[in-house]
Amino acid sequence: MAVGGAAYSGGTIPPGEPESLSELPLNPSAATSAIETADLHHAPTTFLGPSEGDYEPVKTFDDAKYVCRLESTKLWVIAGPIAFNILCNYGVNSFTNIFVGHIGNVELSAVAISLSVIANFSFGFLFGMGSALETLCGQAFGAGRINMLGVYMQRSWLILTAACFAILPLYIYATPILKFLGQRDDIAVLAGKFTIQVIPQMFSLAINFPTQKFLQAQSKVNVLAWIGFAALLIHVILLYLFIRVFGWGLAGAAAAYDVSAWGISVAQVVYVVGWCKDGWKGLSWLAFKDLWEFVKLSVASAVMLCLEIWYFMTIIVLTGHLDDPVIAVGSLSICMNINGWEGMLFIGINAAISVRISNELGSRHPRAAKYSVVVTVIESLIIGLFFAVLILATKDYFAVIFTSDLEMRRAVAKLAYLLGITMLLNSVQPVISGVAVGGGWQALVAYINLFCYYVVGLPLGFLLGYKTSLGVQGIWMGMIFGTLLQTIILVIIIHKTNWNKEVEQASERMRKWGAGSEEASELT
Repeated sequence: MAVGGAAYSGGTIPPGEPESLSELPLNPSAATSAIETADLHHAPTTFLGPSEGDYEPVKTFDDAKYVCRLESTKLWVIAGPIAFNILCNYGVNSFTNIFVGHIGNVELSAVAISLSVIANFSFGFLFGMGSALETLCGQAFGAGRINMLGVYMQRSWLILTAACFAILPLYIYATPILKFLGQRDDIAVLAGKFTIQVIPQMFSLAINFPTQKFLQAQSKVNVLAWIGFAALLIHVILLYLFIRVFGWGLAGAAAAYDVSAWGISVAQVVYVVGWCKDGWKGLSWLAFKDLWEFVKLSVASAVMLCLEIWYFMTIIVLTGHLDDPVIAVGSLSICMNINGWEGMLFIGINAAISVRISNELGSRHPRAAKYSVVVTVIESLIIGLFFAVLILATKDYFAVIFTSDLEMRRAVAKLAYLLGITMLLNSVQPVISGVAVGGGWQALVAYINLFCYYVVGLPLGFLLGYKTSLGVQGIWMGMIFGTLLQTIILVIIIHKTNWNKEVEQASERMRKWGAGSEEASELT
């Protein structure tokens, strides 16, 4: 039931209760005194909109249970399909490696390096730039300015396409770059050739990511799950045809990769144009307005995400220079693979909490934003604890999935406690990052990441790994400390956040970048 409806068991609605934030004092202490006498009543059973009110303060355990149940439903309705979509995308890469592995070991190494180094770099950078839309589209949708979503998406198309051209030399000169990084000549040459052949896939991301964020902001995520699942099935069929039937080898794998990627992008655009009439009003000249401000937010988002991605890639590089790197890198790679599967779930939660925060801030619902953060952090922490305990309980056994080598399995068992700690931290950290994106704090978090990861974590990991007898465990300990420090700082920032002020900033952002929306229909 929407706020303003019938009485709830926790209390009744007092006369004269303010129906929107604009009626509440902006001073936090004044706002608190104005609403503390109000009892909690039913929050809306659907996603809060601009015409509906905010939650009332939680005063009893029953109130807390009600809010937790409602927020959990809202969270997982978004997070589940997104996590499944990400899992399908992960499967596209995995099946590409599986089919190429049957061509030859050199080909497998070449494709694995191309996808994990070059393609992962561009994926992370473009995904980060596209994340700016999570802030803008989410807050615009919450504020009821749905007609601006299509304009924001078109601006992001333009910016990400330009970014693709900026990244293009990385693809063209992949062979000399990989040789410089120490790869064998034959592997580097094949990887460079494959990388050039998958350039179309990179450009598809310039359409894919903005369209994806456009749909996520409106909680239209089920269609993303279905498109991802269909793309995975089609990709497997194409790989079989191009490699096994037609015998095209690596060229066939690249062709299947490109076709699948563009299939996803085109399918998403078709859905937007055909079934999102409120948000899509056609191509608009407004897409060229305020591009520089949009670029700054996009770059801040990209830097924030890439600093995290590169940080965890660095641990593999550092480990590769230890004594006995085969066992060290192999055991660490097994742990990172396990951690990656858990990460799929939390990437979905990251996107979901970003949508929730941006929607609620745009709707001028500060308490709903705050409660959604609390509920999501608690649930994510419980999930992280479960996985950490599971890893510790099976530390002597789970490595058998990846290797039959006894020495490698013993090395993995020694790292299990660090994997458990990492999985626990990674259950909270993505949630906090999602809150930052939803609130538009990307630049601040980028500076925090730079300090915690590269000023503290990385040097500490180097010292512990190379100057003590800890080896790979020392490197990982240092990296964990950097992540822990970043998480603590962000938790403190969120704890001290004035959500009323965040609402006002979201409104100001909409006034600034939504100017001219009234004339949008005339300019399309």
